Amino acid sequence: MSYSYPELSAELGAELSKLRKEIPETMKGFGQMSRAAHADGALSNRTKELIALAIGIANRCHGCLAFHAKALVELGCSRAEFMEMLQVAIYMGGGPSLMTAAEALQAYEQFGGEAAPN
Repeated sequence: MSYSYPELSAELGAELSKLRKEIPETMKGFGQMSRAAHADGALSNRTKELIALAIGIANRCHGCLAFHAKALVELGCSRAEFMEMLQVAIYMGGGPSLMTAAEALQAYEQFGGEAAPN
């Protein structure tokens, strides 16, 4: 199945906005947890985003692919870094993660990530 990850990101963003209005305390708590988890510390935010995307691949979460691939492009993640993360995700998750890794690469490229060398 093929997705337009920029469209998926926008659609989910609109739905998340509804959740922020209807369950504000839960969404506030989740946002606070996200900010704390992504703060630079022993690991950089980019490393944490790579981990988050690897977990999204293992869980076959297309929304995760969209949001974390976009964040990685914005953080300047190189294709080499992205491909190494895919290797680990595939190793840890087997065949199903291989299929989702291919979709994650599609998301990375759709958000303007570095293209494959010719």
